[in-house]
Amino acid sequence: MIALTDTAAVKVQELITAEGDTALALRVAVRPGGCSGFSYEMFFDSDIATDDVTADYSGVKVVVDPSSAQMLTGATLDYKDGLNQAGFSIDNPNAQRTCGCGSSFS
Repeated sequence: MIALTDTAAVKVQELITAEGDTALALRVAVRPGGCSGFSYEMFFDSDIATDDVTADYSGVKVVVDPSSAQMLTGATLDYKDGLNQAGFSIDNPNAQRTCGCGSSFS
């Protein structure tokens, strides 16, 4: 299961508040595709299946499907807001190779 840094949890909570629906969860998934074989997908979701893996980070509910959870074990979602880097990034120890854009891996 992926973990959220405190900075990422705060930013996700801000985005959920802006959506106006506190029942939303952050869904993180791994999908086939991207230049390295797999890509990350993140979106807000209120449809949670009984076999989804869930966790709570500072009031942010994170949901991952079982297949993605295996590939995200030990991974961390972070948020940076600086001149050189801005946005969410995933540090995944299971990724053997990543692409230059950082959004796909193998």
